[in-house]
Amino acid sequence: MKGYVTVSLETHLFFGRIMKEHSLFLLAGFPAKETEFIQRADWFRKEFEDGLRSAVELADGIISESVLNSGEIVTEYTEKAECQTRDLTGISIDIQITDAERRLHAGNCNMISRELVSQVRMLNRKMLKYLNGLISFKEAVLGEMKRCRLYTTNYPLLIEHILREAKLYRQMILQLEKSGRIFVPDLNNVERFWNKIMMEHAQFIRGLLDPTECELIDTANEFADDYCRLLEEAKEQDQKAMNATLTTRVFHTTKQYQEFKTAGTEGIVGCEIRSIILPLLADHVLREANHYLRILEYAQNDRES
Repeated sequence: MKGYVTVSLETHLFFGRIMKEHSLFLLAGFPAKETEFIQRADWFRKEFEDGLRSAVELADGIISESVLNSGEIVTEYTEKAECQTRDLTGISIDIQITDAERRLHAGNCNMISRELVSQVRMLNRKMLKYLNGLISFKEAVLGEMKRCRLYTTNYPLLIEHILREAKLYRQMILQLEKSGRIFVPDLNNVERFWNKIMMEHAQFIRGLLDPTECELIDTANEFADDYCRLLEEAKEQDQKAMNATLTTRVFHTTKQYQEFKTAGTEGIVGCEIRSIILPLLADHVLREANHYLRILEYAQNDRES
């Protein structure tokens, strides 16, 4: 059951935080009159925060070094971004979770107790329950926006974007609970999913920067175009050799994009960039780029071996 426990906890450490922050971004975007939507978003924020806290408590000495060092769990900017976002929005954020995540240790524990397996199984089922609710909530928000019955500062595309991520998370937990492991999907499908996510990040960044940030807007637009081309090329690729070449290009593009996001996060946290981007949103998209880079690095190493 070692793989079941390790992969479950690694999945929650990344995606549990992502869902917690999705709930916060939804919450921050609703006008004051939408009390029901505000209350529901805040409820999901609290529940995923509680689930993330549980995952952190169980994960010390269990998770892999590659995940721990990838920058997908926390970055050097996360805590400051959380403090700033809390102060700017008035939304509660448990900073102690981030501190505990920074103190996590990787491990290669071969002995997994029955108690730990039981605790992880309970956490998986709890997070799955919250995920089903959050997905329904996001679909309701999107539906009301499309009918012009709800205003929010979040783009409709952003709601569709965070829906896809939530559904991927749910799919992974369902596989873990059904078979004890996550089936590795075809790399082309993985690249298509995350290339689309990266493209949309660039589009969101472009739209949330102040109009005077011309150079940053142009760079974000270039990355959006790069990922759009990669998505188009992926549709035409069939041969494994050509796919390997494309994966290498995706890796280099994503590495450059990660550097852009790192500089952007540092600039937003340091109040050097004019935008309406919440500091935590900047750190959020950086962590997703870090996560994708780890996947691509693993794929490249696997092919070489």
